[in-house]
Amino acid sequence: MRVAGRAAARVLEVLRGSVKPGVSTAELDACSLDAMRSIGAVSAFLGYKGFPGHICISVNHEVVHGVGGGRRLQVGDVVKLDVGVRKNGWIGDTACTVAVGAVSSSALRLMQVTEDALRCGIEQARGGSRLGDVGAAIQAVVEASGMSVVREFVGHGVGRELHEEPQVPNFGRAGSGPKLKPGMTLAIEPMVNLGASAIEVLDDKWTVVTADRSLSAHFEHTVLITRGDAEVLTFTD
Repeated sequence: MRVAGRAAARVLEVLRGSVKPGVSTAELDACSLDAMRSIGAVSAFLGYKGFPGHICISVNHEVVHGVGGGRRLQVGDVVKLDVGVRKNGWIGDTACTVAVGAVSSSALRLMQVTEDALRCGIEQARGGSRLGDVGAAIQAVVEASGMSVVREFVGHGVGRELHEEPQVPNFGRAGSGPKLKPGMTLAIEPMVNLGASAIEVLDDKWTVVTADRSLSAHFEHTVLITRGDAEVLTFTD
């Protein structure tokens, strides 16, 4: 899992550096394929339940599961890059939101709140804690900022398969839910909307958007539960 996590993080790092005005989302998808090949990894997303891309690329009011295509990024866009790779039989899963050039102050604040929420969720992810502690911490950060958590899509266990038990909601009640045990590996991934929490799925059957077309942000790490602080497996060296 450490090897797979570092592989996913390296692919995401390459993609972050490739985000610029004029680049198409199809070009970013192709870039991810090249990056995976260079480190001996393959996409964990391609073909998963029929998904047609190597990564998920979601822009502005698109929340998750966007598919690369002809759309070209413009200054002011915020783009969510969600990377899942398989290496040596194990999965690494990570995501971030990147600003394309200068973006609005509200977009910057949305990105910061979402990243802060992820950090606070990870801080609660330790042996002996409850799953609800993670979701409650994320929810508290987001709602204190006047933003909303997407509820229909959640984090998850991850290991040999992309989506394993347990589900990891980005909301909840502290002290509730299953107890976290050392050795568990979880993908924690808050999806946060600047407006209301309601979402819709577009006609392509994949791309999830905010119902009110407000901006959305997404950050994710794969973490290992220990007796102390969680070990983040999707940091680069």
